[in-house]
Amino acid sequence: MPKLRILVLTSSTGGGHDARAEAFAEWCFQLYRHDVDVRIEQMLEKSSLFHRGGVGLYNRIQRSAPWMHNLFYAGVELLSYLHRRSVVLGAGYYEQVLRDYRPHLVFSVHDCLNRGYFQFARRVLGAHKVRCATYCGEFSGGWGYSRNWIEPSVDLYLSRTPTARDYAVKCGIPADRARVRGYLMRPRAHLETLTAEECREYRQKDLGLDPDRFTVFLATGGNGANNHAELLPVLLRHAEDLQAIIICGRNKDTYNQLIHWRAEHPELTCFIDGYSEDVHLLMQASDVIVTRGGTTTCAKALHFRCPIIFNAFGGIMPQEQLTWKFFRNGAASEKIEDASDFARIIDAWMADRASYARVRDHFLQLRYEENPTVIIDELVALANEVADARLKRRAFPPDRPHRRTLRD
Repeated sequence: MPKLRILVLTSSTGGGHDARAEAFAEWCFQLYRHDVDVRIEQMLEKSSLFHRGGVGLYNRIQRSAPWMHNLFYAGVELLSYLHRRSVVLGAGYYEQVLRDYRPHLVFSVHDCLNRGYFQFARRVLGAHKVRCATYCGEFSGGWGYSRNWIEPSVDLYLSRTPTARDYAVKCGIPADRARVRGYLMRPRAHLETLTAEECREYRQKDLGLDPDRFTVFLATGGNGANNHAELLPVLLRHAEDLQAIIICGRNKDTYNQLIHWRAEHPELTCFIDGYSEDVHLLMQASDVIVTRGGTTTCAKALHFRCPIIFNAFGGIMPQEQLTWKFFRNGAASEKIEDASDFARIIDAWMADRASYARVRDHFLQLRYEENPTVIIDELVALANEVADARLKRRAFPPDRPHRRTLRD
């Protein structure tokens, strides 16, 4: 029986684009098993030395000097003119992938892989033999919402929020092809949800924390950009009233330093991990998360009811501005530019727990519930307009839903 073939275009600028690509692939297998074949391509890195260098520069800027990204972002916007009708840089590799794989759907989850890429795919494969779709993870519009997201010939354009969808339509996406489709998290994030009692047990048995103490989550992206060293002394002052969950991403130096710091400061209870696949569980075990404005982390925090303090040390990157603006306008979320800002917030919450409760209530007003399978079914149906395959759709949740088993 012929399979449905879907090509996902992504790039490792930060971790969010890849996370959404992987979530989509896992969902397709969860719902359609072997009837749907998903191929993920790091198209920028693989197709061009120029693009590969740009991805590396992006991640270095994010780790060390976020303010510089305003200049970098302005340069990247020029790609919207260079690739407005076809792929110029990296066309050879992209064409080889298209001819070898012959996808029924080209699905982009990255801003720089829309304009030109869809037109090129139609020329190589035939306009009636491929569909094209975009998932844009931005929370709002304005400076930071790349022109590269906007390719008006797209067959389906998916936005994370109504605010971002309206901005995309304003910029040229046809309104009848633009929809709002939420979180796009992995299936296990929807299956591994903890009740209040399970959360207490998870804190105590899995993390070695107090089951009832106020918990601050110091997070970072996969590349390990963080300001943990500046924030921990603030938490140390309130060691009797709170505890910390800390992750370091793929930053071994930070992990090693924190292990040593914890040994020297036993009065502050901490759980420390490197790169974690359990962020969705750690958020459920936390009362607040300190993070940069990465869209994937912030979407998870909203879904799991974990208020955000935005880390703006060294400035906010343009894309992060869109996330910060959405939560600032909708929930009065705060940002911190140095340790004194962080101390002001934590000191106030520890002195008056009702002030924290008000922040959490405002934050939760932005939440929405969604059926996570809708976006997958829509994209598969779009691909099937070309393939006309006979697909077997499985139920979700499964008949025997998987619940994470806590360690003894």
